[in-house]
Amino acid sequence: MWPGYGTGSLSGMEALTEMNERLVGCRRCPRLVAWREQVAVERRAAFAGEEYWGKPVPGFGDPGARLLVMGLAPAAHGANRTGRMFTGDRSGDWLYRALHRAGFADRAESRSRDDGLRLTDAYITAPVRCPPPANRPSTAERAHCRPWLAEEFGLLEVVAAVVCLGAIAYDEALRLLTARAVSLPRPRPRFAHGLVVETGGPVLICSYHPSQQNTFTGRLTERMLDAVFSEARSRLRP
Repeated sequence: MWPGYGTGSLSGMEALTEMNERLVGCRRCPRLVAWREQVAVERRAAFAGEEYWGKPVPGFGDPGARLLVMGLAPAAHGANRTGRMFTGDRSGDWLYRALHRAGFADRAESRSRDDGLRLTDAYITAPVRCPPPANRPSTAERAHCRPWLAEEFGLLEVVAAVVCLGAIAYDEALRLLTARAVSLPRPRPRFAHGLVVETGGPVLICSYHPSQQNTFTGRLTERMLDAVFSEARSRLRP
């Protein structure tokens, strides 16, 4: 455990559950609220018969996790539809296959929030909890969501490694550690796939986001993603 962590009188699961009950009622960002609700009503043709979640999306996984996986935001027709991070879209397909191969997930696919998928020693979250139009949250929207991430991060007491999926995740992880007075290297390394940053707290491991923009073009391959989680696994060995 490193400084600044603690769950108070509640267990990790109870505290996360209580936080998420508050989170799903958040309406701080008018543009994101309007977009998530519009998408949930209009729906994509392929999912026309489904009821969309259409609310802020909580984190998901093992409350005793030593690995934190941080993305960007829910996909409009992925997590905004299913209500679980990286669930129901192509990015999630890539991520959960990699987590399964690395031994963090009990199966290689995630289809719905009640499909029985279990993560072991891993927890998935995002700096922004509502889908932003064009996947581009504003600076103000990121700031509005930051307290949720900070609270969640504080409840995950034994995180030893953070996999940052994309530059925004890396930036937010650095902000979290700075706010907790964790020592960071200077100058701070620029984001790059495969970058490993040693800190006075959790190690940061960077990866390109498994978005279709990266996976369809070959910028990110499954072997590259596996190498990231292999590095994470090596950092969690007793």
